[in-house]
Amino acid sequence: MAWVILVFSAVMEAVWATALGLSDGFSRPVPVVVFFLGLLVSMVTLARAARSIPMGTAYAVWAGLGATITVAASIALGQESVSVWKLVFMAGIVGSIVGLKLTHGADDGEGSAEEEPRALRRRRR
Repeated sequence: MAWVILVFSAVMEAVWATALGLSDGFSRPVPVVVFFLGLLVSMVTLARAARSIPMGTAYAVWAGLGATITVAASIALGQESVSVWKLVFMAGIVGSIVGLKLTHGADDGEGSAEEEPRALRRRRR
């Protein structure tokens, strides 16, 4: 469930970043409101996901996926040009995120961090 929350958080990061660009320096009220709401939801859900996923991994996924979605939204809105190289590098970011998910928990010998909350793991040590 933490990974679903983390992906949602990255989507909300893209929402606030896109709204920031559309706010015209905080002079347009609707994008400003969307920016602040998106920022709040993004931070709260990132913090929630980081309860089960190590912060380094959570932040890398959040930032990478959020940036990729933001670029895709800018392309879709016609604010940014599309090129083969942009798509290749965006795919590289997504591929790296998939790699982080696939290796999550494999290097600590404990399995997935989602199996047992961090607080319980600390109490058992």
